[in-house]
Amino acid sequence: MGTRRAKVGVATVIFLSWLGVGYGATSDENIREKVEGQETAILADAPSVPPPLGRRNATKVIVHLEVKEVEGKLSDGVRYTFWTFGGKVPGKFIRIREGDLVEFHLDNHPSSKMPHNIDLHAVTGPGGGAASSFTAPGHSSVFSFKALNPGLYVYHCATAPVAMHVANGMYGLILVEPKGGLPKVDHEFYVMQGDFYTKGKNGEKGLQPFSMEKAIDERPDYVVFNGSTGSLLDDGALQVKAGDTVRLFVGNGGPNMTSSFHVIGEIFDRVWPEGNTSTVTENVATTMIPAGSAAIIDFKVNVPGTYVLVDHSLTRAFNKGALGTMKASGEENKLIYSGKISDEVFLPEGTKIRVAEQAEKKGAVAKTKAERIAMGRAVYATNCAACHQSGGQGIPHAFPPLANSDFLNADKIRAIKVVTGGLQGKVTVNGQDYNGAMPAWSLSDEDIANVLTYVYSSWGNSGKDVLPQEVKANRVKPGAHAAE
Repeated sequence: MGTRRAKVGVATVIFLSWLGVGYGATSDENIREKVEGQETAILADAPSVPPPLGRRNATKVIVHLEVKEVEGKLSDGVRYTFWTFGGKVPGKFIRIREGDLVEFHLDNHPSSKMPHNIDLHAVTGPGGGAASSFTAPGHSSVFSFKALNPGLYVYHCATAPVAMHVANGMYGLILVEPKGGLPKVDHEFYVMQGDFYTKGKNGEKGLQPFSMEKAIDERPDYVVFNGSTGSLLDDGALQVKAGDTVRLFVGNGGPNMTSSFHVIGEIFDRVWPEGNTSTVTENVATTMIPAGSAAIIDFKVNVPGTYVLVDHSLTRAFNKGALGTMKASGEENKLIYSGKISDEVFLPEGTKIRVAEQAEKKGAVAKTKAERIAMGRAVYATNCAACHQSGGQGIPHAFPPLANSDFLNADKIRAIKVVTGGLQGKVTVNGQDYNGAMPAWSLSDEDIANVLTYVYSSWGNSGKDVLPQEVKANRVKPGAHAAE
């Protein structure tokens, strides 16, 4: 990274100040700033963030970051060997102050099979530190740098082949706080997107190796937040209260995809694009984050509910995993958001059942009910969870619950017909009326049997087993039946 040198006159600075632009110290001023004392950096795993520093002076900061190669979960039933900074993807969040002198220790665990290094985009010097930190397994490298430029920066491994090291999860964020810090908020969270390339197709079970061919062609099987498809769902959801102010430090490790980051149901009050703390934009709904870059996002949560974090390149969110949630508790404010006032059917395109086309493909065949449940979980996550939710609770007035569902448990054959033929019109589930349209899914007999067995075996349902031959015998054409 080259140093951003400020070459402006006094009149320009006065003009920028009048516009409300935070100009800050120059690189030269930060070089000259006196370093007082010493401390060891507090590092944090996503989605946590180290606390604001609150220091008025520059100091010497010692950072220890360990490289580990670990096997972990990429998606339900899908394992992957991640190369990590600190044992998890993304790497640990590092927080320092503008003007600090950083003594950086990169420790490569003895169990590693590969040498690694680190390129911090916050560093001015060859390779952002990569030239000084090439570290063999069982060794440790030390270098230092002066934090000349405030901002939020990506760091990543830069050992050849660089794209492979990054695609395996070797990235994280380092915040160089501006002098005076950032505006105070109630919560700060760390979210980082990355794209993964596996030999097997999306959802294919087992330990999946990296595919260089797909990476070169930029065809990711998974695009995820914080290292796996479910990292920010269910128990991993970000927890806040209505009325709280929230700051998201959002990074994009790549190695290839640009993120269109959006929180459904929120407008960002302030965005510092590309982590540039000198320039803020306001009232933004979606912000672009290039691979190898980051953004700081502030907003206030005004009403309770579940807010969904997505890459707004939406098949990445709902089919490849770039999906998370933030749950806000608290009192409703009907003035800001009323909730649903009425529920009516509006079908301007006609009343035909929509068909969710998906090519039938041959895959592994479940030999036991347990295997059917495990395979069905992946089918559900890819095709059903967006509407019926990951816990089967559905969405009030819109999508009926599958959890403890009297409609579902009453008739297994009807359930097969609904999935294969779609559902149009009024249906009552657990005493609540729903009036809409469910698409027909052209999945294989095996996939439909698996997903129905998974649903029946989850969330207080009856535990029925659905077999592929039952699906084949009761499959109907889209729109050929109505709910009975």
